[in-house]
Amino acid sequence: MTSSWRKRYKASVLRSNEFETLSGVPVAPVYGSNGAIDPEREPGEELSEELPGEYPYTRGPYASMYRSKLWTMRMFAGFGTAVDTNHRFREILQAGGDGLSTAFDLPTLMGRDSDDPKSEGEVGKCGVAIDTVEDMLDLFDKIDLAKVTTSMTINSPAPIILAMFIQAAHERGIERRLLGGTLQNDILKEYQAQKEYRFPPRPSVRLVVDTFRFCGTEMPKWHPISVSGYHIREAGSTAAQELAFTLANGFGYVEAGIQSGLDVDAFAPNLSFFFNSHIDFFEEIAKFRAARRIWARWLRGRYGAKNERSMQLRFHTQTSGVSLAAQQPEVNIVRTALEALAGVLGGTQSLHTNSMDEVLALPTERAARIALRTQQVIAHETGVANVADPLGGSYYLEALTDDIEAQAEAIFAHLDELGYGSILEGIYAAIENGYFVNEIANASYQIERKISSGKRTVVGVNAFTDGNDEDQIPILVIGPEVEAEQKRRLIKVRSQRDSQSVERAITELRKAAADPSQNTMPFLIEAARARATVGEVMNALEEVFGSWREPLAI
Repeated sequence: MTSSWRKRYKASVLRSNEFETLSGVPVAPVYGSNGAIDPEREPGEELSEELPGEYPYTRGPYASMYRSKLWTMRMFAGFGTAVDTNHRFREILQAGGDGLSTAFDLPTLMGRDSDDPKSEGEVGKCGVAIDTVEDMLDLFDKIDLAKVTTSMTINSPAPIILAMFIQAAHERGIERRLLGGTLQNDILKEYQAQKEYRFPPRPSVRLVVDTFRFCGTEMPKWHPISVSGYHIREAGSTAAQELAFTLANGFGYVEAGIQSGLDVDAFAPNLSFFFNSHIDFFEEIAKFRAARRIWARWLRGRYGAKNERSMQLRFHTQTSGVSLAAQQPEVNIVRTALEALAGVLGGTQSLHTNSMDEVLALPTERAARIALRTQQVIAHETGVANVADPLGGSYYLEALTDDIEAQAEAIFAHLDELGYGSILEGIYAAIENGYFVNEIANASYQIERKISSGKRTVVGVNAFTDGNDEDQIPILVIGPEVEAEQKRRLIKVRSQRDSQSVERAITELRKAAADPSQNTMPFLIEAARARATVGEVMNALEEVFGSWREPLAI
């Protein structure tokens, strides 16, 4: 144990609960190969083994982990209009949630207005509909954005949504420097898995770097990107592929930032990640531990990071939606609890727990509350948060961690070769030649073969089916009246805005987008202030950047 680790530990322990088992046995903050490590003891023989909070952070990014601060219980929500979702947000906060995560509907995710013909039938269905700043104002009505951190899961239109969020906060008297939260803004994984893109990869990455620059100077508490493996895993990848593709994308964004002239330590500390916690309990924990170790080594060794925070991979976790079953949906509570526990034992910084009914529809208020209560039971009743990396040193877990790391490094080597020494160029090449799509499709096919053949048991799906014919639980229904109401809201904003101001703002935005030396964020904020819609702004950018059509996979 080093003296610097001891100082960090002592400075960070803030929680007041007693650290002991239910039977009263005292619990040490961290354990090593020889048992408990006491941070209060006088400096003596230095420990050679790794500790939580020390490079390469396999055992966690912080010295005391959850003994000082629990993970953020950030529940994902969004449906209908902004008014509908605001009600759910406030219910989550009242139930004890301490962070919000916004789900947007498909038209918003694609950068289309609610009255676009391509939006018909999808408005408010899989998330909240956001067309203008007026929607953003209603979305966070009566919520103090200076105190509650907010995550927004959106990618291609992410800078536009961020601009609207900033403008809405400004109109509520909240300075942007006080805003804390995360923008997903991970466009590379869209070409690999989720497919919600509009522009070609290179100008899309340029917009991501614009948010790095803007947030680095204007929004010190904001994470401008959450590099996401979640959707890669939900599309069918293996755990190792999720890890490798996600970290490779992170390396790509680092290279893009450096190429734009930014110092790596100027933006890397605010990069965050978003991982899936799937059903194979120990594999998921090993994946999280390997991710931290790989990120630390690459940032220091390849990209020259010197700031400790640049090397500390911090991430949000969401339990696996694709692991849930429509049959016997109450059993999904058990699946979610185990996946959430894996995220906690893996050292996540924030967590969303899926609701039991999400395989059937958007969550009901009751189902969402049970999902939040699942986290609260793990945090306050199980004792797993009282020890940093409680499974560290397990023979099985350490071997799994090493194996997943080796698989990931093989994928990095392939991308590096494709890009002639550049991971970012390798990613562009792999998007164009269909590498990511094919790898994920093949992995998904193998998993489905195992389920179909019975080699892999899924309770209620291919085994233990008693009860499948019972009445289903109540689900949330989004009716056509939601789309009609959202269109009415949009028409009202258009009728009341200054059309000349909108036209000027859009014209200036086009000019900025055409000039790579310009940062588009100030122009996006001006367009938001003028009440330009998400669709109008996206269409203007598409005129400059062009559109993207996925190459045929072979």
